[in-house]
Amino acid sequence: MSGVIVFGAGGRVGRAAVSEALRRGYEVTAVVRNPDRHGDLAAAGARLREGDVTDPGSVAQLAAGHDAAIHAAYDAGSPADVFFPAAARALVNGLARAGVGRLVVVGLAALLETPDGTRLLDAPTFPPQYRPFALAHAAGAAVLRDSPAAPDWIVVSPAGDFAPDGPRSSGYRLSPADPGARITPEDFALALLDEIDTPRHHRVQLGVAPRGNSRGN
Repeated sequence: MSGVIVFGAGGRVGRAAVSEALRRGYEVTAVVRNPDRHGDLAAAGARLREGDVTDPGSVAQLAAGHDAAIHAAYDAGSPADVFFPAAARALVNGLARAGVGRLVVVGLAALLETPDGTRLLDAPTFPPQYRPFALAHAAGAAVLRDSPAAPDWIVVSPAGDFAPDGPRSSGYRLSPADPGARITPEDFALALLDEIDTPRHHRVQLGVAPRGNSRGN
C-alpha cells in the first residue's frame, strides 16, 4: 500500500484530500500545526502529526516512507510573500531528502490563463487588493519551476473558487481560468488524487472546474 502525506490537512481542501486518499486505500499522514484540534482526522484513519511545511527538516522527517505529498497548507499568521516561497523551498529540499517523487500543490485561480491567454491576475477586472496574495502564490510556484532538484510536481487550482463543502458529485473537468466556476473541496480532491494515482501532467499549473455546469451557486 502506498503512502500519501498531506500538509495542511486541517483546512477544507486538506481534509477533503485526506478523506479521498483514505477512500482510495492509501496510508495517509495528516500534518497540521495543532494536532489537538484535529483528532477527527486520526479517528478517520490518518496518522496525525504536528509539522511545519516551511521547515525542510520537518518535511524530510515526516515525509520519509511516503510516495507522494500534497501541499494544501497556509499560515494566515505569516506574510503570504514569505510563507509560499518558504514552503516551496522546504518541500523541494525535504522531499528530496525523504525520497518522495511526486508533489501535488493546491494553487490559485488567479495564476491560470483565461481563454485568451491572459493570466487572471493580469486582467483589468482583477481586484487589486488580491494581487499581492496572488503574486505570493506565484513566487512559490516559481521556486518549484526553477529548482532542478524539485520532485515531479503539479499545481492544481480551482478554475474560479471553492463552493461550500458537499459530497462528491459528478467529478471535475480541466478548465482555464473561469471566475464564475465553483467546485467543492470534495470534487477538487478527486483531481489531486488522480494526479497521484496516475500522473498525467508534469511541472505545470492545471485548472479544474466541476463537470457539467461550470457555474456554481
